Amino acid sequence: MTTLLQRDIQTWRDIGGLHTAEEIAHQPAIWRALAGILRNEQAALAAFLGDALSNPQQRVILTGAGSSAYVGEIVADTLNAAWPAQIRAIATTTLLTHHELYLEADAPTLLVSFARSGDSPESLAAVELLRQVVPGARFLNITCNADGKLARQGANDANTYNLLMPEGSCDRGFAMTSSFSSMLLAALSVLGKDTDLSRLDTLAQLGEQALRDWSAPVADLGSTPVQRVVYLGSGPLEALAKEAALKILELTGGRVMAMANTALGFRHGPKSAVTTESLVILLRSSKPLARQYEDDLLKELQRDSVAQTCLTVGIGGDLSADAPAWLDAWLAPLWLLMAQQYALHQSALLQLRPDNPFAGGIVNRVVQGVTIYGHDQF
Repeated sequence: MTTLLQRDIQTWRDIGGLHTAEEIAHQPAIWRALAGILRNEQAALAAFLGDALSNPQQRVILTGAGSSAYVGEIVADTLNAAWPAQIRAIATTTLLTHHELYLEADAPTLLVSFARSGDSPESLAAVELLRQVVPGARFLNITCNADGKLARQGANDANTYNLLMPEGSCDRGFAMTSSFSSMLLAALSVLGKDTDLSRLDTLAQLGEQALRDWSAPVADLGSTPVQRVVYLGSGPLEALAKEAALKILELTGGRVMAMANTALGFRHGPKSAVTTESLVILLRSSKPLARQYEDDLLKELQRDSVAQTCLTVGIGGDLSADAPAWLDAWLAPLWLLMAQQYALHQSALLQLRPDNPFAGGIVNRVVQGVTIYGHDQF
């Protein structure tokens, strides 16, 4: 019988987790398909972007809500360090409430929207906000849904480029998994200086190996009850830690509390959350200097003997991969494979339905109930 992440397919179907399991496991295939899309659109994307990233006056805002915002946070500093342009991540949920802190009418601005469905009210409102406040603003929509409102409203606009992610990336499950990693890699590939798309093929191979090597130990880890999970990451991996923590919160319906921090920041108060029923997961940086600080904290946690388990994922970690010496933002999707699987198994352990942990509709796959207020009303 065919197994998928340590359970057979019928079992996943019976417990309501087949979509999420499939969408975690097919990410390497999605990354390969993304490479093909980007090769086909490379010239058109280059023409749309022009020399904007080489302009020190150019502002590039990476935006989204929830997981989509974390995509921007993971890649922002890496991209900003590579170009003269001013590149920063600002969530739609922040732009809509405090736009005056971030937008200037006379500053050339590119809004890069990350959107799984393209139907979230904040995503649509952020685009409209920039159209009103920043005349001449341009828009790059990195989205998984060709039929979403975001993609449709920009389809015939010369100042908008819709970059559609591969078929199958618009997750059917509640939690963002393949949509997250594909949009992250698209941003690095399109907005980064490295135009060698073979990196995506290499990452897909590493992802397949990681799924094979990690599925059993992660399933075993996920079979143990836990009350709290702490994810720690340095630099761009801090935002990855936020996304990993969000997966736990989402897929366990909030029954397992989760938090994220940096290895150095953790001592400054957040460490007090660790109990004997806590799992601490350190996402290892590819940067040797960062790993020295991470090693010190890990030794401290081991000496304390308070946490139920301490686990390291990444370069030289308990769960590792023979990865090239790439920047952390590029390796983030690889380490995320562990966190996604772990959240899935914790959801199953709690006898929830991972594809829809909130059957009562308290939290929805596409956010509902948001009233958008005009920026000029106050």
